[in-house]
Amino acid sequence: MAVLVIIAGGVGGAFVSEELMTSRLQARYLTALGRELSFPMQSGASEFLPAPDGPYDSRLGYNQMPAFVDRLVERGHLVTRQARPSPRMVELADLGLFPAYHEKNRAGLRLLDCQGEVLQAGLYPERGYERFEDIPPLLVNSLLFIENRELLDPTQPRRNPAIEWGRFAKAAADQVISVVAEDRSTPGGSTLATQIEKYRHSPDGRTGSRREKLRQMGSASVRAYLDGEDTLKTRQRIVLDYLNTVPLSAKAGFGEVNGMGDGLWAWYGRDFDEVNRILGRPSAETGRVENGEDLPTRALAFKQALSLTIAQRRPSYYLAGGAQGLNELTDAHLRLLADEGVIQPSLRDAALAVQLKLREEPVAAPPVAFVTRKAVTSLRTHLSGLLGVPRLYDLDRLDLSASSTLHGEVQRNVTAVLRELGDPDRARAAGLYGFRMFSEGQDPSKVMFSFTLYESAGGANRLRLQTDNYDQPFDINEGARLDLGSTAKLRTLVSYLELVAALHTEYAGRDAAELRRLPRQGSDFLTHWALDYLATAGDRSLKPMLEAAMDRRYSASPQEQFFTGGGLHTFGNFNREDDKKVMTVREAFRNSVNLVFIRMMRDIVRYHVARNPAASGIFTDPDDPRRRDYLNRFADREGKVFLSTFYRKHQGHSPDESVSLMVEGLQPTPRRLAVILRATWPEASLAEFGSALGKHLRESDKLSEGEILDLYDRFGPGRYSLPDQGYLAGIHPLELWLAGFLRTHPGATLSQVLEASGDERLAVYTWLFRTRHKNAQDVRIRSLLEVEAFIEIGHSWRRLGYPFESLTPSYASSIGSSADRPAALAELVGIIVNKGKRLPVVRLDSLHFAAGTPYETELVRGPGAPEQVLPEALTEVVRGAMVDVAENGTARRLKGVFHRADGSPLVVGGKTGTGDHRYDVYGKGGQLVSSRVVTRSATLVFLVGDRFFGTLTAYVGEPYAEQYAFTSSLAVQLARSLAPLLEPLMAEDAQGQPASCRIASDA
Repeated sequence: MAVLVIIAGGVGGAFVSEELMTSRLQARYLTALGRELSFPMQSGASEFLPAPDGPYDSRLGYNQMPAFVDRLVERGHLVTRQARPSPRMVELADLGLFPAYHEKNRAGLRLLDCQGEVLQAGLYPERGYERFEDIPPLLVNSLLFIENRELLDPTQPRRNPAIEWGRFAKAAADQVISVVAEDRSTPGGSTLATQIEKYRHSPDGRTGSRREKLRQMGSASVRAYLDGEDTLKTRQRIVLDYLNTVPLSAKAGFGEVNGMGDGLWAWYGRDFDEVNRILGRPSAETGRVENGEDLPTRALAFKQALSLTIAQRRPSYYLAGGAQGLNELTDAHLRLLADEGVIQPSLRDAALAVQLKLREEPVAAPPVAFVTRKAVTSLRTHLSGLLGVPRLYDLDRLDLSASSTLHGEVQRNVTAVLRELGDPDRARAAGLYGFRMFSEGQDPSKVMFSFTLYESAGGANRLRLQTDNYDQPFDINEGARLDLGSTAKLRTLVSYLELVAALHTEYAGRDAAELRRLPRQGSDFLTHWALDYLATAGDRSLKPMLEAAMDRRYSASPQEQFFTGGGLHTFGNFNREDDKKVMTVREAFRNSVNLVFIRMMRDIVRYHVARNPAASGIFTDPDDPRRRDYLNRFADREGKVFLSTFYRKHQGHSPDESVSLMVEGLQPTPRRLAVILRATWPEASLAEFGSALGKHLRESDKLSEGEILDLYDRFGPGRYSLPDQGYLAGIHPLELWLAGFLRTHPGATLSQVLEASGDERLAVYTWLFRTRHKNAQDVRIRSLLEVEAFIEIGHSWRRLGYPFESLTPSYASSIGSSADRPAALAELVGIIVNKGKRLPVVRLDSLHFAAGTPYETELVRGPGAPEQVLPEALTEVVRGAMVDVAENGTARRLKGVFHRADGSPLVVGGKTGTGDHRYDVYGKGGQLVSSRVVTRSATLVFLVGDRFFGTLTAYVGEPYAEQYAFTSSLAVQLARSLAPLLEPLMAEDAQGQPASCRIASDA
């Protein structure tokens, strides 16, 4: 390498000695070389300078930059600016040298809000010296004596700190001798400068070969002269860099330990500032060391610090049980330092008198208030996925600044309010006590509140606020499956209007006479209505038809029984005053009337059933071969449902316990028990059978040996089919089969149970295939057609953000039985706000990697391609319905609470929902035996003006849920009380544009 030739070759004769002492020629050449090393930032993307494979470059992400940028570009980001390494810098990298620039001692992930304010900033190592002048001279002198005695020699201003020639010559000689004498010790000749190059940039932080050693020396030499021929300041910086970054293994609970500051804390539990004060940090005013600590205190601090400068050669060994060896080695150095006059004998003696005690327990992380970091944690998780960095630990140590879309001030203020709501006085001040909210005397601290707000700006939905008051890592907004009650009516309304729009597309082009001649299919009343409407409408455009659909009328009566979800069900309205009304869809949405939406969902299901090709004519011909296929599928599906229920019931119980579970609530007669035992334990001997009977029979039912033998023979294997055994025992036959299967396969999983039970599931339903049961067959076929209809409805819901794979196949899904997530509801409202377009959700606007390095790269979130997923006219109608809810319906508390900067009101729309999730137990005849409240929730999904939308949820789970009876009024009132805090976010400039946050196009 050219650099090493200059360093090692000399200029011959009499100049060699002078060059070794003064580095004059090296300084001149390398300073000139350093002027050619640059990496200016320029627009657009460029080729990356290859980064070394060392620990430093891996930790800060430099050698992963190409992969990071490729992933980000694939996910819609654009490179706006990137460093352009100069040709000479590229040339030196090609020669094998590490890139020469002023490296950072500390770096980490910085998250900024949309105004550029810091949300979180991590620096690793966490503790360190800012300047060379801050380091106690005692520590500097001791370090240099041990590692690099000539480094700070002021008489040689041009000295190359990469090489200490005396040590280098001795090390080279030892290496040569070791070739002949294999037992010859070969200590290294590394200076602090080359050690830094080694542990930062060499593979695994090690010197694997002589070539690698020369690489370290050459790289350190080039780096030393970046600031000119006089290297004294550079040599001081080398001491600073070394003490701030020397690797000291890793510690449980803390992670990787680098530098004296983190080392003192992780190894000894010592406060860095305190140790520096004790050792005598120079005064900023006088420059003198001022120390008033007693000698034993100072001796302990010095011995601990000194031990770390020694331990760096094998830190893992010392941490893993070598404390005594470290103590002895430190004592040896103390004696040597005193003998050479580096420290006073009194300090040596005091330090020898104390024993080093390494911190044995894991380093406890400081307490984390999850609730204040919830949004930041969500951003970090999102960024982790973007970059493909699975561990947040590694993500936090990248040299990266990320600008988020969050509004920090509003985030902090709203979070503070939500946290205070556990105080009854604060909750009362927010207006949360009253009718359908908290009752006087109730404790609000058990209720969790979650609030999320988005802004549609710059071609994307930007997350401005995401917070809750739940002081755990769990995210209620995105991580829960919640019963959100009547918010499901918003999804149902959109599905209903989507079908109307589809009918408009199909039939609007036909004339009235043709529409009247079209055949009508059974109970598909939605299509009937569409044909009649289009045959008479003066204006056939889409929006008037959608408005007319909003004016269709349904009964709100709860008297009807509905066959859905495989059985007969009845439903009730929240407000009984609605029970006798017939009302429009518009009115029902405004006042959240359940029965209208149950009947609307029935129309939606019938629409899909009528268009299912498999259903055509299937009920009229009993010999239609499709009937057997449907019945087979019904038997298989129904059997899986029952087996799943029975599996949860019996899993983990012994065979005797399973028998007790089956006869629980039944009269345990001898015959019933005999059937159960012979069905579930057919291989039992007569004695085993008799013993088991005795365990479960009542005292009054004790049997003679003859009676036991009779039962044993009468119900033995093969005497009765599985359905007949179930009939005789009064127990579902699949439960009998499962109990027997689990007896012989006690560790079986549910998937194994389902795989093994195929024949039994069909056998239980053999009666269905007899034609004399045609009516029963029709009921089952209709149930399966309903399931298939809900599969189609589920596709529609998922296309608009519904987060789960399937819906509960019941009309009750229209009022919340299929659950939802607040974030998913917000996505649907975002589509409505954006006139039917799905815009990308953006949490991070820009990323700035490796500032001030040859790897520096800036990226911004590129403009996403909007996807039109709903007709614009449809979203206008739904938006109008939501505004009606906020002005005249269940969310009318919100009317007029949001304002522009000039005081004019912003239009508000919403949909409310109350979730009351219960665990009900039914006895014979469908009688309700018990009901337990599992969760309760109150949800508001809303829009404000033309840009903002979001969700607010109140949630409480077991065992506290049964104590509360609040409704969605709680969420609406909380939104009202939070409105003033949101005004800074909703501010607009003179042109009506967002004034509070930058967007990607401004970056």
